[in-house]
Amino acid sequence: MRNHIRTTALAATALLAALSLTACGGNDNGNDGKSDAAAPAASSTATPDTGKDAGDAKETGGGKADAPAENVSTASKGSTGGSGSSGKSGSGATGGGSKSPVTCTGSNTKVTITKVSRPINHLLLTATNTGSAPCYAYHAPGLRFDDAQAAFPVLRDSIPQAVVTLEPGQSAYASIGLSGEPDGQELHKGTHLTVYFTGKADQGSTGAPAELTLPAGTFWGDNGFVTYWQSDMDNALTY
Repeated sequence: MRNHIRTTALAATALLAALSLTACGGNDNGNDGKSDAAAPAASSTATPDTGKDAGDAKETGGGKADAPAENVSTASKGSTGGSGSSGKSGSGATGGGSKSPVTCTGSNTKVTITKVSRPINHLLLTATNTGSAPCYAYHAPGLRFDDAQAAFPVLRDSIPQAVVTLEPGQSAYASIGLSGEPDGQELHKGTHLTVYFTGKADQGSTGAPAELTLPAGTFWGDNGFVTYWQSDMDNALTY
């Protein structure tokens, strides 16, 4: 009986051990199952993250690709702009050489007077632009011989079609008829001539006058005349 009880106890012990081992094996398999289920989930999570990162990389890469394209475009415009600037710089330089016109005066011109053989009893005034900017030779020069009280008459028939503009180095011309008709008028011996320049409004003189010494043997009459400034010497001497 005692042996039977021991045998039964041993059998029960063996059975408990077997059940314990079976339970342990089942738990291990369950853990493995959980591990296998977790692994795909991590992989699935990694895939969207990778996909997102790749998308970000494409956008960033697209941004980087676009940025150089814009820079190149800007650089190209800059080059064009540079050429434009050079053009403008070139223009600026030309503009600097061709400054805004001013009024011709005794300060920016050199005025000379010469005696001509034709027409007779005529002198030729030449005003040459010595400045760095173009100047307008407006209207007619105002003349005063020596200490004469009145200004010398101006020939209105000689008005040019346009104002004479002198680039630096260019000249304007005006002829002086020392005596007019009728003959037999009283003549005055002249030694000095003051040449006044007029402004656009033709109201009095402007700027510094030019002071000239007349050619020897110059005689002038009260009914003489001076022409308007002309751009051509021959035109000035037709009057």
